[in-house]
Amino acid sequence: MTRAEEIRSLNALSVDELIERAKGRLVVVDNVDDLHMRFADSIASTIAANNRANKRTAMIVPYGPTAQYPLLCDIVRREQISLRHTTFFFMDEYADSAGKSVPESHPLSFRGATNSLWSLLDPELRPLEQDVVFPRGSNIDFLPRMIDDAGGAEVCYGGIGIHGHLAFNEPEPGVRDSDPRLVSLNDFTVTINAIRSRVGGDLENFPRRAWTLGMKQCLGARRMELYCRNDIPGLDWANTVLRLAVLGEPGDDYPVTWIREHHSYQVITDRRTAERPDREL
Repeated sequence: MTRAEEIRSLNALSVDELIERAKGRLVVVDNVDDLHMRFADSIASTIAANNRANKRTAMIVPYGPTAQYPLLCDIVRREQISLRHTTFFFMDEYADSAGKSVPESHPLSFRGATNSLWSLLDPELRPLEQDVVFPRGSNIDFLPRMIDDAGGAEVCYGGIGIHGHLAFNEPEPGVRDSDPRLVSLNDFTVTINAIRSRVGGDLENFPRRAWTLGMKQCLGARRMELYCRNDIPGLDWANTVLRLAVLGEPGDDYPVTWIREHHSYQVITDRRTAERPDREL
């Protein structure tokens, strides 16, 4: 079966059939708000449990989806969960054409956006500056060792790109075994991100390169939780890649499909994204 034939078959499944075939690997919540709350609760409860056990936490996290982070800050403030013993390995950061990370002042900078999040917390609850790690040219060769030295990633959280990227691991031969590196973003990613980023679809000035953790680091986490949702009203861009993530044959053409070889993963989505596309090709 070709990938196109597989997608047609998967897109024909009802939500109930999709859930049944996923065998517990897929969680469908009512709506996107519930999805973001579940994401925030998962991060908070993982950290809180380790804090109670006097254990440090290391986790791989995406910047996008984004709506879970203000919710996480609300939980952290309300429950007084200290983030000072947690290392956040963020998946990626945009770069310019020369490979230099975009400055924190750039409107699309993931690091710049997270700085504003931590400011929502009292200083004693914030993570230490050295424990918020983004891939960049100066640390890219050391990131695998940094994760190992932190005890390994307990969880890899993530979103899923339209072409199946996890972090910014775009389709390419051997992507399953990739390490942190500078990547070029393909046209599918640039187009959908330019639509989603409130930059007016500015393709010419949208970053086309990024630093990213490799698939090897993502798949090396002890547990994986991916969150997939249509985040633009009326645009069902994520329905197909969701189905590939939970039921597709693993392959480099849609990197997220390699999670199916992981021993402990779950994909969380909302009902609208789990539904069949309105039109089948």
